[in-house]
Amino acid sequence: MCTLEKHGRVYILTLTGTDEHRLNPTTLGSIRSALARVRADSAGRSAVLVTSAEGKFFSNGLDLDWARVSPSERMPLLGSAFRATLTDLISLPMPTIAAVTGHAAAAGFILARSHDYVVMRGDRGFVYMSELDIGVPISGFAMSLLRSRITDARALRDLLLRSEKMGAAEAERKGVIDRAVEGGAEEAVEVAVRMGEEMAARGWDGGVYASLRKGLFPEVFKFLGLEDSEEEISRVFTSKI
Repeated sequence: MCTLEKHGRVYILTLTGTDEHRLNPTTLGSIRSALARVRADSAGRSAVLVTSAEGKFFSNGLDLDWARVSPSERMPLLGSAFRATLTDLISLPMPTIAAVTGHAAAAGFILARSHDYVVMRGDRGFVYMSELDIGVPISGFAMSLLRSRITDARALRDLLLRSEKMGAAEAERKGVIDRAVEGGAEEAVEVAVRMGEEMAARGWDGGVYASLRKGLFPEVFKFLGLEDSEEEISRVFTSKI
Protein backbone atom coordinates (compact mmCIF):
# COMPACT_ATOMS: atom_id res chain seq x y z
CA MET A 1 0.00 0.00 0.00
CA CYS A 2 2.35 2.75 1.26
CA THR A 3 5.35 3.35 3.48
CA LEU A 4 6.27 6.34 5.61
CA GLU A 5 9.84 7.44 6.27
CA LYS A 6 11.21 10.44 8.10
CA HIS A 7 14.28 12.34 6.92
CA GLY A 8 14.92 15.07 9.44
CA ARG A 9 11.78 17.19 9.32
CA VAL A 10 10.60 15.80 5.98
CA TYR A 11 8.14 12.90 5.92
CA ILE A 12 8.18 10.79 2.75
CA LEU A 13 5.00 8.83 1.99
CA THR A 14 5.53 6.34 -0.83
CA LEU A 15 2.88 4.31 -2.64
CA THR A 16 4.58 0.93 -2.86
CA GLY A 17 4.65 -1.80 -5.50
CA THR A 18 4.91 -1.71 -9.28
CA ASP A 19 1.20 -1.72 -10.19
CA GLU A 20 -1.02 1.21 -11.14
CA HIS A 21 -1.66 2.28 -7.52
CA ARG A 22 -5.40 2.26 -8.11
CA LEU A 23 -7.23 3.97 -5.28
CA ASN A 24 -9.68 1.76 -3.38
CA PRO A 25 -10.73 1.78 0.29
CA THR A 26 -7.75 -0.39 1.27
CA THR A 27 -5.20 1.82 -0.49
CA LEU A 28 -6.87 4.99 0.72
CA GLY A 29 -7.07 3.64 4.26
CA SER A 30 -3.32 3.01 4.19
CA ILE A 31 -2.68 6.58 3.01
CA ARG A 32 -4.98 7.99 5.70
CA SER A 33 -3.19 5.98 8.38
CA ALA A 34 0.16 7.38 7.23
CA LEU A 35 -1.21 10.94 7.20
CA ALA A 36 -2.56 10.48 10.72
CA ARG A 37 0.90 9.39 11.88
CA VAL A 38 2.47 12.43 10.25
CA ARG A 39 -0.07 14.73 11.89
CA ALA A 40 0.48 13.23 15.34
CA ASP A 41 4.27 12.93 15.14
CA SER A 42 4.81 16.46 13.84
CA ALA A 43 2.59 18.24 16.37
CA GLY A 44 4.26 21.44 17.53
CA ARG A 45 7.14 21.20 15.05
CA SER A 46 7.82 22.56 11.59
CA ALA A 47 7.62 19.73 9.04
CA VAL A 48 6.86 18.95 5.38
CA LEU A 49 5.22 15.99 3.63
CA VAL A 50 6.49 14.58 0.32
CA THR A 51 4.37 11.97 -1.48
CA SER A 52 5.83 9.74 -4.19
CA ALA A 53 5.25 6.31 -5.71
CA GLU A 54 7.14 3.28 -6.95
CA GLY A 55 6.90 1.91 -10.48
CA LYS A 56 5.51 3.23 -13.76
CA PHE A 57 2.50 5.02 -12.22
CA PHE A 58 2.12 7.66 -9.56
CA SER A 59 -1.55 6.60 -9.57
CA ASN A 60 -3.92 5.60 -12.34
CA GLY A 61 -6.97 6.81 -10.46
CA LEU A 62 -9.88 5.18 -8.69
CA ASP A 63 -10.17 1.41 -8.68
CA LEU A 64 -13.24 1.21 -10.92
CA ASP A 65 -12.89 -2.56 -11.35
CA TRP A 66 -13.32 -2.90 -7.59
CA ALA A 67 -16.32 -0.57 -7.63
CA ARG A 68 -18.05 -2.29 -10.57
CA VAL A 69 -18.45 -5.52 -8.57
CA SER A 70 -21.38 -3.80 -6.82
CA PRO A 71 -21.72 -0.24 -8.15
CA SER A 72 -24.66 0.87 -6.01
CA GLU A 73 -22.83 -0.08 -2.82
CA ARG A 74 -19.19 0.37 -3.70
CA MET A 75 -19.18 3.63 -5.69
CA PRO A 76 -20.51 5.71 -2.75
CA LEU A 77 -18.05 3.96 -0.44
CA LEU A 78 -15.16 4.67 -2.80
CA GLY A 79 -16.16 8.30 -3.25
CA SER A 80 -16.44 8.78 0.50
CA ALA A 81 -13.05 7.19 1.15
CA PHE A 82 -11.38 9.34 -1.53
CA ARG A 83 -12.96 12.53 -0.20
CA ALA A 84 -11.88 11.68 3.37
CA THR A 85 -8.31 11.06 2.20
CA LEU A 86 -8.13 14.39 0.38
CA THR A 87 -9.63 16.12 3.43
CA ASP A 88 -6.87 14.67 5.61
CA LEU A 89 -4.22 15.68 3.09
CA ILE A 90 -5.35 19.18 2.26
CA SER A 91 -5.88 20.07 5.93
CA LEU A 92 -2.44 18.82 7.02
CA PRO A 93 -0.76 21.63 9.02
CA MET A 94 2.42 21.76 6.95
CA PRO A 95 3.54 22.25 3.33
CA THR A 96 2.89 19.25 1.09
CA ILE A 97 4.72 18.29 -2.10
CA ALA A 98 3.80 15.60 -4.63
CA ALA A 99 6.75 14.05 -6.43
CA VAL A 100 5.03 12.65 -9.51
CA THR A 101 7.27 9.73 -10.39
CA GLY A 102 5.09 8.26 -13.14
CA HIS A 103 1.74 8.63 -14.87
CA ALA A 104 -0.88 10.48 -12.82
CA ALA A 105 -4.37 10.01 -14.25
CA ALA A 106 -7.87 11.08 -13.15
CA ALA A 107 -8.18 10.72 -9.37
CA GLY A 108 -4.44 10.00 -9.29
CA PHE A 109 -3.79 13.49 -10.65
CA ILE A 110 -6.37 14.95 -8.26
CA LEU A 111 -4.44 13.30 -5.42
CA ALA A 112 -1.20 14.87 -6.66
CA ARG A 113 -2.77 18.29 -7.26
CA SER A 114 -4.23 18.28 -3.74
CA HIS A 115 -0.68 18.89 -2.53
CA ASP A 116 0.57 22.47 -2.31
CA TYR A 117 3.29 21.81 -4.87
CA VAL A 118 3.71 19.26 -7.66
CA VAL A 119 7.10 18.34 -9.12
CA MET A 120 7.31 15.75 -11.88
CA ARG A 121 9.99 13.65 -13.50
CA GLY A 122 10.89 15.00 -16.92
CA ASP A 123 12.04 11.91 -18.77
CA ARG A 124 8.70 10.07 -18.97
CA GLY A 125 5.12 10.00 -17.72
CA PHE A 126 2.12 12.27 -18.16
CA VAL A 127 -0.77 13.83 -16.31
CA TYR A 128 -4.17 13.00 -17.73
CA MET A 129 -7.80 13.63 -16.78
CA SER A 130 -9.39 10.60 -18.46
CA GLU A 131 -13.01 11.19 -17.43
CA LEU A 132 -14.20 12.37 -20.85
CA ASP A 133 -12.57 9.40 -22.58
CA ILE A 134 -14.10 6.84 -20.22
CA GLY A 135 -17.44 8.61 -19.69
CA VAL A 136 -17.18 9.37 -15.97
CA PRO A 137 -18.25 12.76 -14.54
CA ILE A 138 -16.00 14.80 -12.24
CA SER A 139 -17.17 15.69 -8.73
CA GLY A 140 -17.75 19.28 -7.67
CA PHE A 141 -14.86 19.07 -5.25
CA ALA A 142 -12.41 17.84 -7.89
CA MET A 143 -13.55 20.57 -10.28
CA SER A 144 -13.12 23.28 -7.64
CA LEU A 145 -9.67 21.95 -6.80
CA LEU A 146 -8.55 22.04 -10.44
CA ARG A 147 -9.95 25.55 -10.94
CA SER A 148 -8.13 26.79 -7.85
CA ARG A 149 -4.76 25.25 -8.73
CA ILE A 150 -4.73 25.67 -12.55
CA THR A 151 -5.42 29.31 -13.34
CA ASP A 152 -4.83 29.17 -17.11
CA ALA A 153 -8.32 28.61 -18.53
CA ARG A 154 -6.96 27.20 -21.79
CA ALA A 155 -4.79 24.68 -20.00
CA LEU A 156 -7.73 23.59 -17.89
CA ARG A 157 -9.89 23.33 -21.01
CA ASP A 158 -7.32 21.13 -22.74
CA LEU A 159 -6.94 18.96 -19.65
CA LEU A 160 -10.69 18.43 -19.15
CA LEU A 161 -12.44 19.01 -22.49
CA ARG A 162 -9.80 17.42 -24.72
CA SER A 163 -8.49 14.82 -22.25
CA GLU A 164 -5.01 15.90 -23.28
CA LYS A 165 -2.10 13.89 -21.93
CA MET A 166 0.60 16.31 -20.82
CA GLY A 167 4.23 15.46 -20.23
CA ALA A 168 6.13 17.27 -17.51
CA ALA A 169 7.59 20.05 -19.67
CA GLU A 170 4.23 20.96 -21.20
CA ALA A 171 2.43 20.65 -17.87
CA GLU A 172 4.94 23.03 -16.26
CA ARG A 173 4.67 25.50 -19.15
CA LYS A 174 0.88 25.55 -18.83
CA GLY A 175 0.89 25.85 -15.04
CA VAL A 176 -0.65 22.41 -14.51
CA ILE A 177 2.30 21.37 -12.33
CA ASP A 178 4.86 23.52 -10.55
CA ARG A 179 8.14 22.06 -11.74
CA ALA A 180 9.43 19.59 -14.32
CA VAL A 181 12.60 17.90 -13.10
CA GLU A 182 15.42 16.84 -15.39
CA GLY A 183 15.85 13.10 -15.03
CA GLY A 184 13.69 10.34 -13.59
CA ALA A 185 11.82 9.30 -10.49
CA GLU A 186 14.80 9.43 -8.15
CA GLU A 187 15.65 12.96 -9.22
CA ALA A 188 12.03 14.09 -8.78
CA VAL A 189 11.97 12.78 -5.21
CA GLU A 190 15.35 14.36 -4.46
CA VAL A 191 14.15 17.75 -5.69
CA ALA A 192 10.93 17.46 -3.67
CA VAL A 193 12.84 16.51 -0.51
CA ARG A 194 15.24 19.44 -0.95
CA MET A 195 12.27 21.77 -1.34
CA GLY A 196 10.80 20.26 1.82
CA GLU A 197 14.02 20.68 3.79
CA GLU A 198 14.23 24.34 2.79
CA MET A 199 10.64 24.96 3.86
CA ALA A 200 10.95 23.06 7.13
CA ALA A 201 14.06 25.07 7.99
CA ARG A 202 11.94 28.23 7.96
CA GLY A 203 10.27 27.08 11.17
CA TRP A 204 6.75 27.96 10.07
CA ASP A 205 3.85 27.40 12.45
CA GLY A 206 1.68 24.58 11.10
CA GLY A 207 -1.60 25.97 12.39
CA VAL A 208 -0.97 29.35 10.75
CA TYR A 209 0.12 27.63 7.51
CA ALA A 210 -3.08 25.58 7.41
CA SER A 211 -5.20 28.67 8.09
CA LEU A 212 -3.52 30.60 5.27
CA ARG A 213 -4.08 27.69 2.90
CA LYS A 214 -7.79 27.74 3.73
CA GLY A 215 -7.98 31.44 3.03
CA LEU A 216 -6.18 31.03 -0.28
CA PHE A 217 -8.52 28.32 -1.59
CA PRO A 218 -11.89 29.03 0.06
CA GLU A 219 -14.04 27.20 -2.52
CA VAL A 220 -12.12 23.95 -2.03
CA PHE A 221 -12.40 24.07 1.74
CA LYS A 222 -16.07 25.02 1.55
CA PHE A 223 -16.73 21.82 -0.40
CA LEU A 224 -15.00 19.90 2.38
CA GLY A 225 -16.77 21.78 5.17
CA LEU A 226 -13.42 22.99 6.52
CA GLU A 227 -13.54 26.75 5.99
CA ASP A 228 -12.18 28.90 8.84
CA SER A 229 -14.51 31.12 10.78
CA GLU A 230 -13.34 34.54 11.94
CA GLU A 231 -13.51 33.17 15.49
CA GLU A 232 -11.06 30.39 14.62
CA ILE A 233 -8.67 32.84 12.96
CA SER A 234 -8.87 35.07 16.03
CA ARG A 235 -8.18 32.11 18.30
CA VAL A 236 -5.05 31.12 16.36
CA PHE A 237 -3.83 34.73 16.31
CA THR A 238 -4.46 35.22 20.04
CA SER A 239 -2.51 32.06 20.88
CA LYS A 240 0.58 33.55 19.19
CA ILE A 241 0.71 36.85 21.10
